[in-house]
Amino acid sequence: MVLKESTMLPIGTLMPDFSLQDTDGTPVSAGDFLDAPVIVIAFICNHCPYVKHVRHEFKQLAEDYQKKGVAFIAINSNNIETHPDDSPEMMAEEKKAIGYTFPYLFDETQEVAKAFRAACTPDFFVFDREQKLFYRGQMDDSRPNSGKPATGAELRAAIEAALAGNKPPETQKPSAGCNIKWKPGAEPDYF
Repeated sequence: MVLKESTMLPIGTLMPDFSLQDTDGTPVSAGDFLDAPVIVIAFICNHCPYVKHVRHEFKQLAEDYQKKGVAFIAINSNNIETHPDDSPEMMAEEKKAIGYTFPYLFDETQEVAKAFRAACTPDFFVFDREQKLFYRGQMDDSRPNSGKPATGAELRAAIEAALAGNKPPETQKPSAGCNIKWKPGAEPDYF
């Protein structure tokens, strides 16, 4: 396990276009969320201890804000040849077991992760009504074995600010977790 931090994509970056399949085979694209007041994209996977630490709180956070029209999308970009626990079949099991109420997409080519400059799991991105990057970074300051429970405090604050039409938070700390498991020879320049 290599600890990696977010690349901190520049605030104001337009949300990259994407079209991937959900765990049930349904295609999901960026264009499906044009009416959402806020869009949250999370790069996650099944096996990472950092994701396991926050997944129940992330599920709750999504349920809380989906009631306000916020769109949530999770994307797994890991190489499943080296990490079969992250396969689409296992993703479907994870989605059901945790109770995710949002699409959980598989980025087989890893091109979507590269478009977002996603680096770790979990890696969170919040886009505003104009699909411009408003927040990127950690969900909160808890980590596995830190003794701190996952609260989602920073991600919640960013979503609230975006919903209210406020300016992006001045302080944004990178997320930290396992590096995305890139296919050999396909590692991005920021890896």
